[in-house]
Amino acid sequence: MDKDFDLLSRKGPSGIEIADFIRAQIRSSRYVPGQRLVEVDIIRQTGGSRFKVREALQRLAAEGLVEIEEFRGASVRGASMEEVRQLYRARAALEGICAGDFAMHASAEDKQKLVDLANAMEECVEGGAPEKFGQLNAEWHTLIMHGTRNFVIEDLVKRLSTPVHHLLFENFYRSERLREAAHDHRKIVAAVLAGDGPAAEAAMRGHVENGHQFLRNLDRAVHHGGIDI
Repeated sequence: MDKDFDLLSRKGPSGIEIADFIRAQIRSSRYVPGQRLVEVDIIRQTGGSRFKVREALQRLAAEGLVEIEEFRGASVRGASMEEVRQLYRARAALEGICAGDFAMHASAEDKQKLVDLANAMEECVEGGAPEKFGQLNAEWHTLIMHGTRNFVIEDLVKRLSTPVHHLLFENFYRSERLREAAHDHRKIVAAVLAGDGPAAEAAMRGHVENGHQFLRNLDRAVHHGGIDI
């Protein structure tokens, strides 16, 4: 069984757990757009039954992460830059709402956790630790959604934030982007600590939109020969 899937119970994983596993592989670029998802391989990796694997693939197809074609089976779905733009617009709106609510309603403990995570990410920038930055960044964004107890938005954002555009997301955590993100985080944290909901919402929207702009610029560079993948 895959070491990243130790949480599965001895009686075998559910379809939801297997879907979570596959989604995590896509998010980490272990499964890439166009790659076939072979049921036998997933069964071996997760210990799940064929029925549960098929259930998981159907769930992911409904989310738009997987394509299922007759006679060809399932594969990881890619996305155009127009689709990526739409994903980011939705994320900006949803995460902006959460940031505004967090600023006004989160506990002092959660706000301090937000500060601590932001500081830890800045240390990653200075120390050249992009993978750790990515992990902390995910925790930071999740904390904001948890802090507002808006689990509907959290579930939606989880689906929207999966890196379906492999060639671009593989290069997303470059040093210049990390510094920009850390600067954005400082603005959001300042608004949160001030209890200024509208400012926190605006800063979060800007942060997500800046991420999309970075991807657009990177996409142009890729297609004009200005960057090596």
